[in-house]
Amino acid sequence: MNIPPPEPAGSHIALWGEGPLWHRDRLLYVDIEGHKILSFDPVTGQEKIWDVGQRVGAVVARQGGGLVYAGDHGFSFFDEATGISTPVADPEADIPGNRFNDGKCDPAGRFWAGTMPLAHRRPEAALYCMEADHTVTKKFGPVTVSNGLVWTRDARTMFYIDSLRKNLLAFDFDVATGAICNERIAFDVSRFEGVPDGMAIDADDRVWIAFCHGGHVRCFDTLTWKCEVEIVFPCREVTACAFGGPGLTDLYITTGIPKDNVEPLAGRLFIAQPGVTGAAFHSFAG
Repeated sequence: MNIPPPEPAGSHIALWGEGPLWHRDRLLYVDIEGHKILSFDPVTGQEKIWDVGQRVGAVVARQGGGLVYAGDHGFSFFDEATGISTPVADPEADIPGNRFNDGKCDPAGRFWAGTMPLAHRRPEAALYCMEADHTVTKKFGPVTVSNGLVWTRDARTMFYIDSLRKNLLAFDFDVATGAICNERIAFDVSRFEGVPDGMAIDADDRVWIAFCHGGHVRCFDTLTWKCEVEIVFPCREVTACAFGGPGLTDLYITTGIPKDNVEPLAGRLFIAQPGVTGAAFHSFAG
């Protein structure tokens, strides 16, 4: 499948963009190292930026209004009008060398997010789930760099990325209880340049994976595991992707700035037209 090259969107240059999701006619995403939550309106071009005073790895919307994010200090609620954060729970308060990374809500409105060590790349992190009553449970570990999460349209399978394993894990998922079981390697991506990072899923259960350090987003059919699409970017640090826009037909992609900082478009938000429809996002039920 051939698609047009991705185009920059918005004006913000993120130190390390991540975690895009579509919510009510706007894109939400984070600038992890910039300590920011961002909202981008593609119709008006308006960007709203909030500094939350800590690295923030993932943000989701609450069904009753407001946002929830996961960052250096665990889970927090966020009021867009006041810019005030309210801490909720920090399951790794005793591990100051870890921070939260990527996360999403499951079809029942639970907020799943995982952690990663800051100073090294050893499996000393985990994947957590925050229920609507704000209780937090460790669901899987140990992991090294917790990243992409998606659920199939029948909600029976959860796909998950621990980046340095260089594969896509699958679990049987119970939407009623949030239980996961039957861990397995769904697909080995080690032959592709870069490491698997953030991930989206479309309406036909194809997964779209951003390959950090590799400058690509790749789409895989989850029945055949054939790579059906490769989107090439003008920067290496391609971090995550999400479907959005009217009808969920636009693909938004976040990027980060490499250490050598030699790429003019590094850190920009991009938009691509893949010719498919994405799956809808879920909001936090609590």
